[in-house]
Amino acid sequence: MTYPLELGIGNFKLSAHLLFETLSFVIGFRFFLYLKRKKTDPISESNRIWIIISATFGAFFFSRLLGSLENPAAWAQANNPFLYFYANKTIVGGLLGGLLFVEITKYFLHEKSSSGDLFTYPLILALIIGRVGCFTSGVYEPTFGRATSLPWGMDLGDGILRHPVALYEIIFLAILWVLLCQFEKKQPYSMGVRFKLFMIAYLAFRFMLDFIKPVHQIAPLLSAIQLACLAGLLYYSKTISYFFINRRKLVIHER
Repeated sequence: MTYPLELGIGNFKLSAHLLFETLSFVIGFRFFLYLKRKKTDPISESNRIWIIISATFGAFFFSRLLGSLENPAAWAQANNPFLYFYANKTIVGGLLGGLLFVEITKYFLHEKSSSGDLFTYPLILALIIGRVGCFTSGVYEPTFGRATSLPWGMDLGDGILRHPVALYEIIFLAILWVLLCQFEKKQPYSMGVRFKLFMIAYLAFRFMLDFIKPVHQIAPLLSAIQLACLAGLLYYSKTISYFFINRRKLVIHER
């Protein structure tokens, strides 16, 4: 494969990364609407719309804020700091920013029902599709790994065998989807637990993944994304303790 991959006919060329990134939003949202029609939503239509709007804004802003904070010196020295802010983004910032803004919105709406469960599988699907796009960009997208001598190391466009971290994430997300489905078949989790387990698993995975990526460290051995992951895991510490110590707290009822 030639990186970055471009698709097209004749003189018309389209970035495969852009195509898959667009598809991730479109297909993910359509899957969300499909699930919403199949299941009873405990949240009113008007409140759900506000939650979607707030999640979108929070994800947009914080994905770029955390992406820019990955290398604060480069951001400060950029010729156009606003353009640098807009161009740099990360999924971890989007997830945590969306979560923050949703919780703030629900507070003002006096909405007590958990809103994340309905987003969980559409988010996983969108992330998988988006990471396919990242993989097609190779080293021209900051989602590649460090050099490796492992047999599955791949040349992502610079002649060096590297960890294909985009593929690692795709595999992880697919396994996570299956595991969440299996957990819910065995025991009916309380409202909101599915999304919490997704967030805990993904944040823990991304924390570990950054150790094999050529990242800029802003703390001893840790990147901005890893610090954000730790903050998110701290936020979910109660759910983590329940899952490993007293899982009955997470289920609707005991069988």
